[in-house]
Amino acid sequence: MAKHPVPKKKTSKSKRDMRRSHHALTPPTLGECPHCHQRKLSHHICPNCGYYNGRQVLAV
Repeated sequence: MAKHPVPKKKTSKSKRDMRRSHHALTPPTLGECPHCHQRKLSHHICPNCGYYNGRQVLAV
């Protein structure tokens, strides 16, 4: 019968939380639309005015 690897000691809350220190989510980086000056995601069509790369792409 195969033996499964099992931790010898319980991982403390401190060690567990230190391991998870890099798991935090960061808010999306928003740039300004050069046409309507609203906040928008980079490399995305502006949801407010429908412009992308200086031209109308979406009718809003």
